[in-house]
Amino acid sequence: MKVLVGSFTTESNAKAPFKTLIQQYDLAVGEACIDVMEIREVFENNGFEIIPGVYANANAASVVDKETFLLIESMLLQSVREHLHEIDGIYLHLHGASWVEEIGSGDHHIVQEIRRLIGPYLPIAVSCDPHGNLTETYVHSLQILRSYRESPHTDAMPTRRLVAKMLCDLLQERQPIHAVYRKLPLILGGEQSVSADEPVLSINRYMDELEQDPRIRSVSWHVGYLRHDCPEAGCGIVVVPQTGADQAYAETIADQLAAYVWQRRHEFHYTGVTAQPDQALEMALAFAGKPFVITDSGDNTTSGATGWNTFVLRQFLAVPDLKKTVLFASICDPQAFKQLAEAGLGAVVTLSLGTGYDDLSAPVTLTLKTRSRASITIAHGEVVIGTRGEGILVHIENTPIDVIVTDQTARVTNENLFEAFGIDWKDYAITVLKQGYIFPDFKQGAQGYVMSLTDGATPQDTRHIPFKLIQRPMYPIDEM
Repeated sequence: MKVLVGSFTTESNAKAPFKTLIQQYDLAVGEACIDVMEIREVFENNGFEIIPGVYANANAASVVDKETFLLIESMLLQSVREHLHEIDGIYLHLHGASWVEEIGSGDHHIVQEIRRLIGPYLPIAVSCDPHGNLTETYVHSLQILRSYRESPHTDAMPTRRLVAKMLCDLLQERQPIHAVYRKLPLILGGEQSVSADEPVLSINRYMDELEQDPRIRSVSWHVGYLRHDCPEAGCGIVVVPQTGADQAYAETIADQLAAYVWQRRHEFHYTGVTAQPDQALEMALAFAGKPFVITDSGDNTTSGATGWNTFVLRQFLAVPDLKKTVLFASICDPQAFKQLAEAGLGAVVTLSLGTGYDDLSAPVTLTLKTRSRASITIAHGEVVIGTRGEGILVHIENTPIDVIVTDQTARVTNENLFEAFGIDWKDYAITVLKQGYIFPDFKQGAQGYVMSLTDGATPQDTRHIPFKLIQRPMYPIDEM
């Protein structure tokens, strides 16, 4: 038997002031597509031949340029057309939070167009990020849909392989099933749904128990994505039955899981310590040990923000007689990066840092000494899968502050990144990261940390985001 595989991954923040173009995607076709998806072993060990479609990954980004999306989609659809006569099923990895200009959800559009080609019965299995939006039409178009459990997504690769194995099992049994969907009038940010904390800890445990039922193939809770205003926004429940005879039972389980999550809606909260920006700064300066981490949550590049904001940097520059060493990882400013690169390592350069797009990214004139230069790596856990631009580590003269200045938006989620710059972040008293919830490496290594509730493209309080298109009433925007 043969399975066609493909991947389209984009987390589109509509507040980012540019479009995601083809050059922002890591692309792979042929055997490279299969290798980067890391599911080869699952299919081959179960006796399946793999036919590659396309792998396209822009990670956290902005609204996708329409022509860019249609090009990527056409590559995948062409693979389906060419091999339609021989494939037994399709495995896709889709993020769930893409948004394409004039189209809407790219994930939903891909599945819709594939269904036009293959009809209603050929099995499609999708693994996805829980921070994606669903619709009944989309879910019912799929035989299998399963999201990660953990946030941060430490179970991403195991989940992809789990879904691949589910598809193998389904194709060997060929049961007439489809995924079951329930929408909840509940809208949450990722920082309010960290899996190491309640109520997500209990929700995940309950889902693990439900998956032990021999009549249920999988269950998942989709937190949703709130960085573009759309009718699809909100939490979703998905249950996949084991056999066709279990379809009605899966509907019952979906109702039970939806009720379980809804009953806990008042329990969702920010995980760890959060504070308004001035208070977060005071906490960092007063902390006795080191290292201490501040996450600049309004400029969270792991959720599609630009990384341009200099707001927190300007907070520290305004501290009189600052004694503590501080590392910013990182600030994106392509023009400043270019000037620093032209000056070379060891040079002292006076320049303006900050793109000046808005008040949050206001430029500040600094005298900088370049220390080191390295590529910005992209990693799944400990495995480096590519690079995304470069950074130059600089020291701000007459201060104890170092900054990694990047030429592209950088997602610093793994401490191994710093080795290439010749530094250890734990040597600094304070490290400022462009994140919301703190990622595992930094949570484990920090003596203290706080999420600074800064403004920007990724504000944290859903009650104050001006949604216009979402379902109403919706908790916690509306009291229910």
